[in-house]
Amino acid sequence: MFEKVLVANRGEIAVRIIRACKELNIRTVAVYSEADANSMHVQLADEAICIGRAPASDSYLRIDRIISAAEITDVDAIHPGYGFLSENAHFADVCESCNIRFIGPSSRAMNALEDKAVSRALAKKAGVAAPPGSDGVVESEQEAVNVAKRIGYPVMIKAVAGGGGRGMRAAHNDVSLVKGYHTARSEADKAFGNSGVYIEKYIENPHHIEFQILADQKGKIIHLGERDCSVQRRNQKVVEETPSPLIENRFKKLREKMGKAAIKIAEVANYTNAGTVEFIVDNHGNFYFLEVNKRIQVEHPITEEVCGIDLVRAQILIAMGEPLRYSQSDIVFKGHAIECRINAEDPFDDFRPSPGRIEMYYQPGGRGVRVDTHAYAGYTIPPSYDSMIGKLITYGKDRREAMDKMSRALSEYMLTGVKTTISFQQAILQDPNFRRGVYSTNFVEQLLSGARRELIEEKA
Repeated sequence: MFEKVLVANRGEIAVRIIRACKELNIRTVAVYSEADANSMHVQLADEAICIGRAPASDSYLRIDRIISAAEITDVDAIHPGYGFLSENAHFADVCESCNIRFIGPSSRAMNALEDKAVSRALAKKAGVAAPPGSDGVVESEQEAVNVAKRIGYPVMIKAVAGGGGRGMRAAHNDVSLVKGYHTARSEADKAFGNSGVYIEKYIENPHHIEFQILADQKGKIIHLGERDCSVQRRNQKVVEETPSPLIENRFKKLREKMGKAAIKIAEVANYTNAGTVEFIVDNHGNFYFLEVNKRIQVEHPITEEVCGIDLVRAQILIAMGEPLRYSQSDIVFKGHAIECRINAEDPFDDFRPSPGRIEMYYQPGGRGVRVDTHAYAGYTIPPSYDSMIGKLITYGKDRREAMDKMSRALSEYMLTGVKTTISFQQAILQDPNFRRGVYSTNFVEQLLSGARRELIEEKA
């Protein structure tokens, strides 16, 4: 059993990890930037150490300072959460070399999956289809044009080290391809320190469906079902749910096929701990591998609700060397869960971030309602980080009940002082197509177009 764990993150995920540690009687150490001195995770942890100024490059991305904090406080392990250094193989390697357990996959497994272009080759080795595209990193705009002509427009330009929709551009012709190629490279370099991009066929109006996996150090791997993350804005997830309406209503046999594919990819990569294998699915039920997220996901709570398994607790136990105590046949999916991401943004001003002081804060409750957040009345949302305030999760015996609870919970969520996406989430929950489970990744664009946008703004 670990005696002490350092949480190398901030915000709601840091709070979530601290809670899991407390339930396992593990002491915690929080690291924080100067901007986060009054953050909730600092207050909840047993110890806290300031590691630098507000910019992430001066604090949460400083491996040397995090390791120093870990050594000073004599921790057994580090949990990286999501974002920041969570998928940094070098950070995992440094932890291992300092005899500090990294709560996540090994640096070897992360290296095998770190480059998305390389991951495509790994998926092919596992016998799982990926969208047609380049064989690796595209080194020039001329090579990009040649690849696009070979596989046919439209195409998607993607950062090999990307995430969160950054370093991604769609192109429908040579002109937009050349422009998108340079823009994506520049954006990827600033966001990830790696300007490499690859190109793949753009599947129009796809469904974004991912599978949660758990893998212990004995080679046992299981999946915990799918999450439908198709409600996105600029490739960033807005609403997630499980089970997927697409699979439930049209392609039930896909769950077993995709689950087996996710496990096979993890096996080929020698993966351990928690991870997510992401796919896109077209309207004919064909699925293609996208990437492996080598960490806990923002949307993990909905899987916890329908499976009854604490994923962060499982991460910690696996890192301690504990074997999985359940097999695939033991996993039973009950009910339906939905998550809405509540961000400090103005949805009617191109989702412009709205940092500032929260004046009044009241979060919803009741049976089947869960809120994962670090916010409170008087808390100041800093401008230096992601604008997420928290995650609202509802659970019901079926999709209708989960949606009704979410609509009710959103109407109860009261927060003043900053603009939020709460009203926009309400519009999504009331949309007839969403209610019927008929949507794809272009859903938000349609919702924000023309007369429908005016109606949403009027209601807000």
